[in-house]
Amino acid sequence: MKNFLVHNDEVKNKMLSDIGLNSISELFKQIPDMAKMSELKLDEPCSEIAAQREIKALAKENKSDFIDFKGGGVYNKFVPACLSQIAQRWEFLTAYTPYQAEISQGTLQIMYEFQTMIARLTGMDIANATVYDGATACAEAVLMAVRISKKDKALINKNINPEYLDVIKTYTWASGIKFDLFDEVPENVSDYACVLVQTPDYYGEIKKLPEVEGALLIACVDLSSLSLLEPPVQADIVVGDVQTLGIPMSFGGPHAGVIACKEKYMRQMPGRLAGRTVDADGNQAFTLTIQTREQHIKREKATSNICSNQALIGLLVTAYLSVMGEKGFRQAGYLSAKNAHLLADKLKAKGYKIQNRNFYNEFVVETDNADEYLKQLELVNISGGIKLDDARILVAVTEMISDEDIELYVQTV
Repeated sequence: MKNFLVHNDEVKNKMLSDIGLNSISELFKQIPDMAKMSELKLDEPCSEIAAQREIKALAKENKSDFIDFKGGGVYNKFVPACLSQIAQRWEFLTAYTPYQAEISQGTLQIMYEFQTMIARLTGMDIANATVYDGATACAEAVLMAVRISKKDKALINKNINPEYLDVIKTYTWASGIKFDLFDEVPENVSDYACVLVQTPDYYGEIKKLPEVEGALLIACVDLSSLSLLEPPVQADIVVGDVQTLGIPMSFGGPHAGVIACKEKYMRQMPGRLAGRTVDADGNQAFTLTIQTREQHIKREKATSNICSNQALIGLLVTAYLSVMGEKGFRQAGYLSAKNAHLLADKLKAKGYKIQNRNFYNEFVVETDNADEYLKQLELVNISGGIKLDDARILVAVTEMISDEDIELYVQTV
């Protein structure tokens, strides 16, 4: 087996000629000059000890001790210390999903337990073993509804997470599916494959799921909110992101999404599903089942081009729910909601208007100058929320926020 060899000038010129170009610079001419580096301005070589000192000095310039009131899909939630230790065990920490999956009984059992927990949380009959993230889950659910209904239009609530909507746009455009946005569900939805509602929505408002006839109902939920809120059992498909279940923010990822549904729709569900059975000796065994992924069957019959799952993230979620237990999970949700409503009430007492009527742990506060509002909070090391526009800020509060943090927030603004 030959090692990779860098292309020589003759090979480079042949490749450029084949695509009708004269130089490598011509190949990259679409990239603006301002985005290109003419040279790497590196310091002189140094020892490893000196390099460590330099890096530590640079790291001290980072502002990493902020009190975090940002949300919008990624939240500063409590992560039990044992989770990272469990996830780093060599039995689980693998470079890739096992191809000979049945040999990896531990991995499959974790997937099965994860699916069971998500199904119980959402009130659905079955759940898959994760997709890439919440946005992907929403888009895949729309495609799933189109396959089931044989219709090519979707109806989506306009207050869905904008990042989720962007991914839905990409998926539907590529699949030739049309969609309309709505504020209130129209009376007749029979022309649509599905109605997608996020609750709580991007602005934190808890939405009452509509009664839908003639189309499938997809509920996008914050799974941590189900510690307090009723599961969306009236939905046909439930989707969400698992980041609020013991997954660090990690600068925005990796996270994982889930899709759960009623049993009659399970063969249209994308991603992996693990099942439990017995082996030839009568012992409990786990296996991949209902394998509708493009890796397992002919591409034209696959439900999705998703060809893997976030197995390690699923493991963390399973460990989180196991460690927290029903009581701990409910307590974390209660603290998030209590802290959020306490902050909202104190802001209202200072004269600020809160846009929400019903919310879990996230709300919109109105202010005369959003930039000045956030700048004042930054001065006391508080990341005060997400600026929606010049007069509105999206504020999220979790169990990680203390009463002292809330008091400092209110006194500062």
